[in-house]
Amino acid sequence: MDTFKRRLAVALMGTLAGLLFACGGGGGGTTSASSSPPAPSAATLSLVLQGTKTFHFSWAPTSVATGYVLLEDADGSSDYTPVARLPAEASAYDHEVFLPARVNARYVLQACNVGACADSAAVSVSGTLAGAVGYVKASAQELDGGFGVSVALSGDGRTMAVGMPLDDSNARGIGTGGDAANNGAENSGAVYLFARTSDGWSQQAYVKASNTGAHDHFGEQVDLSADGNVLAVGARNEDSGTTGVNSQGQSNDGAAQSGAVYLFRRHGAAWNQEAYVKALNTEAGDQFGGSLALAADGKTLAVGAPFEDGAGRGLGGDEASNGAAESGAVYVFMHNGIAWMQQAYIKSSNADAGDHFGADVALSADGKLLAASAVGESGFAGNVSPSNPADNAAPAAGAVYVFRRSGAIWTEEAYLKAPNGEAHDAFGTRIALSGDGTTLAIGADGEDAFAQGVNGDGFNNAALDSGAVYVLTNTGAGWAHQAYLKSSNAEAGDRFGTGLALSFDGNALAVGTSTESSLAPGLNGNQSDNSASASGAAYVFVRRGGTWSQQAYVKAPNPGANDQFGASVALGGDAGQALTLAVGAGGEESQATGINGDQTDNSLRSGAVYLY
Repeated sequence: MDTFKRRLAVALMGTLAGLLFACGGGGGGTTSASSSPPAPSAATLSLVLQGTKTFHFSWAPTSVATGYVLLEDADGSSDYTPVARLPAEASAYDHEVFLPARVNARYVLQACNVGACADSAAVSVSGTLAGAVGYVKASAQELDGGFGVSVALSGDGRTMAVGMPLDDSNARGIGTGGDAANNGAENSGAVYLFARTSDGWSQQAYVKASNTGAHDHFGEQVDLSADGNVLAVGARNEDSGTTGVNSQGQSNDGAAQSGAVYLFRRHGAAWNQEAYVKALNTEAGDQFGGSLALAADGKTLAVGAPFEDGAGRGLGGDEASNGAAESGAVYVFMHNGIAWMQQAYIKSSNADAGDHFGADVALSADGKLLAASAVGESGFAGNVSPSNPADNAAPAAGAVYVFRRSGAIWTEEAYLKAPNGEAHDAFGTRIALSGDGTTLAIGADGEDAFAQGVNGDGFNNAALDSGAVYVLTNTGAGWAHQAYLKSSNAEAGDRFGTGLALSFDGNALAVGTSTESSLAPGLNGNQSDNSASASGAAYVFVRRGGTWSQQAYVKAPNPGANDQFGASVALGGDAGQALTLAVGAGGEESQATGINGDQTDNSLRSGAVYLY
């Protein structure tokens, strides 16, 4: 028996007992060789790619088979494992996959009865897999609407929120999209909610603010709880001067670009707004809601206000002071089972004017660990918890701060810098935490090294604004750098790290670069092409045994110049078959609407989201 057959035999040892569909098996008796049925003939297996992220297998039923087993070798070089056990009457099966992990996959169909199994010829996945990429559009398209500027997935990857911050409808509250085309409030913004059932993806709601106003940019930031039932939406340019949660006067417009966050809750399939959230120290220009994050249970909310002016440092400072212009702040809100309330007002320990603390925020699943970035922070010292956080020798090098909550008390745990940090690197452009809070990914889209792949030379500065991502871990002894990541085709101006997402287990990382310029479609295409400026790309990295490697180079199936694919990314699920990657392209140009429409239209720069 050759190696291939040995692998199949091992996989079948636990399978045959369940395939005695027509033989009366399992009753305690024995079957003589003379009474055993003839072995089935081998099936001919066919594979067709289908959106969304589905491999459609089909075959003609074979004689005397009482069941079938579909076996998968996910990466093309491993053992086969069963992915589906099917009855005798089956002639097709749809296998939902994580596309970046299946670019070299192989499949075998076994036709079985009580006597034996017959193996089909192996069918291998090939090409760019563009035909299996899901393609999601708004139900009401608008020129420069920005659909896909932000995207979030629930923990199981079956609820998706897509921000369209330049939507122009003057509608308010929850709708189905029918009121989305009136264009009465320019750039007010909207969020589209999609849900996946056994019938596939469909739009579930069209969401507007309760106080829709022109140029509010509602939907520029979105996040979902793990179960997908709580939605947080940021509107950094909202203008109300009111303070606190659900206060009166939402429409007074007394504090231009003070910003707001809106919380929505789903009951069944119906969404309702639950809270309108403002800072307790609301002021014009603070841009509260410029970043946000929800804990897994949807009961802790972190909100960044990167242009807040407070002069305090650390926890619980004076919210009314305005002595440090655009130093930035982070606010934590909690739901006590009845209502939302502000729980903490947080400043960095070395807050200075222009730091923009709160540029991005991330929470662990339990809401007890908070990471917040300050892209304008200017400390030159590199690495973890440097000794001189106040030297200010590297303007806009950037920093990330980690805070931990015990009871109701937050404390700063770490002040993090890039080991190769320099002026204008913007360390902290985007940040992401694993569910358990032990893995932290940090994007620096202004980093300049000409390196490619994992742990290359980060000090040569030969590729201006190529960008980088840093992975840090905390195993109980403090934070330490684990990996320095660059794209496999890093070039000046790519700004690798503009989009960032970690899987819940921290073992898969998606990185977006919205200004990458290849025209290659799908997965693992021609990375050296530069014929579509700012078409954008995403990269998937995986960690095995503490070592990171790039798994896939991801493009839209219909790339085009200025699509800005990769400006937002989201991951739902763990690193494996159940994982879903969503990538936003706010400048994509098709006029199609809904799910898996015409990608070739190119008549309206409206935006799209892609599912892998």
